[in-house]
Amino acid sequence: MPVPEISVVVPVYNEEANLEPLFTRLTQALDALRRPWEIIFTNDGSKDRSLELLKGFRAKRPTQVRVIDFNGNYGQHMAIIAAFERVRGQIIVTIDADLQNPPEEIAKLIAKVDEGCDAVGGVRAKREDSFGRKYLSRLINLVREKTTDIRMTDQGCMLRAYRRPVVEAIVRSGERATFIPALAYKFASKNGEVEVAHAARTAGESKYSYYKLVRLNFDLITGFTLVPLQIFTLFAMGCAGLSFLLVVYAALGRVIYGDAWTMNGVLSFLAVLIFLVSVCMVGIGLIGEYVGRAYQCVQQRPRYVVREIFENTE
Repeated sequence: MPVPEISVVVPVYNEEANLEPLFTRLTQALDALRRPWEIIFTNDGSKDRSLELLKGFRAKRPTQVRVIDFNGNYGQHMAIIAAFERVRGQIIVTIDADLQNPPEEIAKLIAKVDEGCDAVGGVRAKREDSFGRKYLSRLINLVREKTTDIRMTDQGCMLRAYRRPVVEAIVRSGERATFIPALAYKFASKNGEVEVAHAARTAGESKYSYYKLVRLNFDLITGFTLVPLQIFTLFAMGCAGLSFLLVVYAALGRVIYGDAWTMNGVLSFLAVLIFLVSVCMVGIGLIGEYVGRAYQCVQQRPRYVVREIFENTE
């Protein structure tokens, strides 16, 4: 059996309705490349028949399909990391199992890698998502661009290709709150992007709620920049200066106007106090994000637990 040149990584969570057409289209697209390939599916604790179907795919292509089975749900990025640790190809492609990213577009990414890029991201030409999801993603992209030095047009598109050294660097990093496209951007010498098609989900439901999208952006920002802490520090310094001026103003008013002025100004000062306390609470929460990341790292718990790996051991 030839050593795979291309490894395709597919995280799977409750996608039984999409897996059969995905496997058919994916294998056809890879066969058309006329280069040795493999597919690694990671079953991320699915509760439906996903694992059963994945085993069936391995039976059809025992030398080209491998299946990693988690004992629970650890998230999309951990599912990809588990496969990254086991890939054999020199070019590694990630793609979701929901068929919103057409497998036929993989050829575009491979061609871009062949041109010399170390990491290639897909840019969805026309997103077939809900209005709220599209504009929340745009907001998240804007926040990331303004607070980090990571520049990518469509960070939410998981149809991406990487050279093996980039994947090995991601694995060595040992990140817990991992955002793979951002790590790849950091580790790649040359980044590239290609426009890819995007289709509406025809079966199943999205695994990313609005909360999870926001949570993912928190992981991205706190994992790659200290800008939020620096902004809060500068803001706190400004508030401290303003508070000092208000104290001076209150003292002068008390001296000049007496008790009447003091009573009339109570509500104003109470409003300022509530505002400053609110700012402090936001700052505490922000600091907690960073402390929480450090806490997770020192725990040294396994990032995921593999129940079984189905593969050809020869």
